[in-house]
Amino acid sequence: MSRPAGLVLDPFRALRFTAPVERLPFLTSPPYDVIDDRGVAALEAADPTNVVRLILPRDGEQAQDRYQRAAATLRQWRASGVLALDPAPALYVYEQADPVTGAAQRGLVGALALSPAEDGIVLPHEDTMKGPVADRLALYTAVEADLEPIFLVYDGGGAASRAVADVDAREPLLDVLLPDGLRHRLWALTAPELLAEVARDLHDRTAVIADGHHRYATYLRRQAERHQAGAGAGPWDRGLTFLVDATAFGPQVHPIHRVVPGRDAVGLADAAAAGLAVRTLDGQPLDGALAELARAGQDGAAFLLASGDGRVLRLLSQPDAAQLEAAMPAERSAAWRALDVSVLHRYVVETLWNLPDTVETVTYEHDVAGALSRAAATAGTAVLLNATPVTAVTRVAGAGERMPRKSTLFTPKPRTGLVIRPYT
Repeated sequence: MSRPAGLVLDPFRALRFTAPVERLPFLTSPPYDVIDDRGVAALEAADPTNVVRLILPRDGEQAQDRYQRAAATLRQWRASGVLALDPAPALYVYEQADPVTGAAQRGLVGALALSPAEDGIVLPHEDTMKGPVADRLALYTAVEADLEPIFLVYDGGGAASRAVADVDAREPLLDVLLPDGLRHRLWALTAPELLAEVARDLHDRTAVIADGHHRYATYLRRQAERHQAGAGAGPWDRGLTFLVDATAFGPQVHPIHRVVPGRDAVGLADAAAAGLAVRTLDGQPLDGALAELARAGQDGAAFLLASGDGRVLRLLSQPDAAQLEAAMPAERSAAWRALDVSVLHRYVVETLWNLPDTVETVTYEHDVAGALSRAAATAGTAVLLNATPVTAVTRVAGAGERMPRKSTLFTPKPRTGLVIRPYT
């Protein structure tokens, strides 16, 4: 099985919905890993051909493997013209813009040549879990298509970035406001000379996985299994990817907060006082306490403990240097040891709180409201964090290391259903 010598993003013929663009709000969906059962039901009700029926297929009245159900649905939609292939292979420029602020994320969508992390071309920054990889592998193998892109960032400048910036003068393939409140636009780059110039520019660069670690692991597993089965080179040597120059049209990075079920904020703060400065912020508005958290984070790791009702607020900061050094693994890089999430899990959770660092003991929520709600429901404590800077993510990934699980939330995430990459 050959490996690419560099970062290779190939053009491909996208499979896209043929319905009028104004129907796309009812046909597309958020990524599979942020939709709960209620969300699946709402998307299914929005339209019988919503893409959620492919990415999160559910069993119906008849006993049938749900992955095969998705494969049959995809075949039916192609045969009936719900989905159709674009006429020519292309690299797609994809933009998500906030119509209020004007902030925009824009990058290239293509078929990425796959390489393991040790090759130093595509760098993960988080570990993966077996369950989600097995689920996506079974689905993608059944449908023989990449249904959702992974999301990569890189430090750009050069021909690829210019090609992305220059599409403003051209008519997009689609221009639509979707339920996430963003304006989504898509252009196709098909000129051979331009594609060759972009390929040369990208070849010697390194990219970091911003989102989609489980999908990338799925791509690699799928590739390995096909080659072990003697299939040889094929479409499984590529994976659908959204590649963004973080220096030009980069994403926003948000923290993923923690919840410690069954533990009250006062008790956790008292335990943390053995190795951190603890400041009581009870009575402050939550926004004010979060602002204090941001200020404290400028000088090092800081965390805000909150009860589910927001009445108990404790700011943790200024970890004791000697205790922190003793708690953090010496074999890790300085970049990894400086991460707030590393300090939280290794120093606060395991050392000061003497708790096992498991997903049962410390759970995850993508926003403050969700963390407080989970804390209230479990008689627990929300642990609110500052965002990890993109530069810190790239430093850790560049050192060949992985951040603690669920460390970052890059937004906006690509909308699912605008572009699908089929094998044939």
